[in-house]
Amino acid sequence: MVNMLIQHDDSNTLNIQNSNIEEMFKHWIAYIDAKPATVETYTKAVRQFLKFLLQNNIEHPQRQDIINYRESLRPNHKPTTVQNYVTAVKLFFEWTEQEQIYPNIADRVKGAKIDNNHKKDYLTSAQVVRLLNCIDRTTDNGKRDYAILLLMITSGLRTIEVSRADICDMRVVADFTVLYIQGKGHDEKTDYVKLATPVEAAIRDYLQSRTVISSTKEPLFCSLANRNIGQRMTTRSISRICKQRLIDAGLNSDRLTAHSLRHTTATLNLLNGGTVEETQQLLRHSNINTTLIYSHALERVDNDSEERVAQAIFK
Repeated sequence: MVNMLIQHDDSNTLNIQNSNIEEMFKHWIAYIDAKPATVETYTKAVRQFLKFLLQNNIEHPQRQDIINYRESLRPNHKPTTVQNYVTAVKLFFEWTEQEQIYPNIADRVKGAKIDNNHKKDYLTSAQVVRLLNCIDRTTDNGKRDYAILLLMITSGLRTIEVSRADICDMRVVADFTVLYIQGKGHDEKTDYVKLATPVEAAIRDYLQSRTVISSTKEPLFCSLANRNIGQRMTTRSISRICKQRLIDAGLNSDRLTAHSLRHTTATLNLLNGGTVEETQQLLRHSNINTTLIYSHALERVDNDSEERVAQAIFK
């Protein structure tokens, strides 16, 4: 980790010196006012940028240096990562200008071009059946994994939402059993998803297999490994389980991951009569344009233009 300090002098330059940087970052983090995970990502990004300056002997960075930094990230980072790193640097220089430390040389610097098309595939209904049927539900692991996958496929839950779920989050609303969730960007469990009858049955079957449940505040899904048995499952563990179950079902592809299950939820809902608005509510998208990506993809599948052109040629 680069250990340096940025100081201001009368010549309005950015002097990078070997020293203790933590105090400066403390003030900058307060300026960001973001969630811990975001702060961690942005801090890492700015440290990386300062390291870039040191490695290239740049004592007085200018706008072009930020562009060069962005270009240096492209070969080994995803566009979303490049975008986040550039965003962090832009926030950093907004702060330096506000604190009269250094002018905002990052103003109007563009990040990476993000392709809005989905990077992961979805499962067909037949593939979902194959996936679920490959799970041995006579074992504790099987009961748990079956419940997790079925929940994610029918409700579109993210791995973080599954990880955060507690037993007491299963409640009744009107005539439905629901699961309250702490969604992306939320601090509380204010949203809920309905548990279809087979899903509720799978979850309760799994809970009955749990040896000891001392409180309904315990995690809904817990680890069965000896080293951390009973502890809350991590997002990494849930992702690993989803991937392994996909492989076991013969669905081994880099484009099939835990997030593919969320794409499956949206696609199967639209294919089976769900509206875009209903799908938006189901996936809890704040912007309907995000949901429309699924709809447009299906519209393209139904577009038979290529076949019409071919028939015009070979009629």
